[in-house]
Amino acid sequence: MSNLKILVVEDEEAIREMLVMVLEQANLTVIAVGSAEQARESLADNMVDLIILDWMLPGISGVELARRLKNEPGYKELPIILLTARGEEEDKIRGLEIGADDYVTKPFSPKELIARIKAVMRRSGKLSESGQLSVGDLTLDAEQHKLTIAGRSLEVSPTEFRLMQFFMTNPDKVYSRTHLLDQVWGRSVYIEERTVDVHIRRLRKILAEYGREELIQTVRGFGYRFSMAN
Repeated sequence: MSNLKILVVEDEEAIREMLVMVLEQANLTVIAVGSAEQARESLADNMVDLIILDWMLPGISGVELARRLKNEPGYKELPIILLTARGEEEDKIRGLEIGADDYVTKPFSPKELIARIKAVMRRSGKLSESGQLSVGDLTLDAEQHKLTIAGRSLEVSPTEFRLMQFFMTNPDKVYSRTHLLDQVWGRSVYIEERTVDVHIRRLRKILAEYGREELIQTVRGFGYRFSMAN
């Protein structure tokens, strides 16, 4: 899981620091904030893989932030684990109904939290048992940062690796250049949309050496799609 970035939103400093320690010990990259407003700022500047969100936050509550994010196209597929001392069944149901992917009740053990993160990430398709993504004979190993076709390594840049990781995690969906810039480069970086085209052309050239250039398809007027179907 060392390639995953987690956003922790917890207003109690002691719990926030404990969460950071537990997650970093599991080789996860962590961004930690104390309010919904700070979470919004972090999401604007960073591409994260999962949010651990405390239910009771000052101002906008965690459950309300989760509801809003799950209703926004750019974040509706972002996994959220609600963290709270509220253990009543009705509260759990409410949290899951607004779109939260899991629910952890305080107090909890570090092992339980890490296990739940792994389970949520597997369900979202961002983590396999082996840490690998495979489409046909194309395999991406996130832990070793390797991309191979039929066991042969492909020479790609770090940006091209992230682009392939995003495509392989989200196959058969059309993404605009703007969406790809947000997800792969990050919202805080200003890059022209044609930069996406440059990296797509390079990836196709690399894949063409193995007869796989059709994996990345252009959808005229919309953007790009990664798919095994022609």
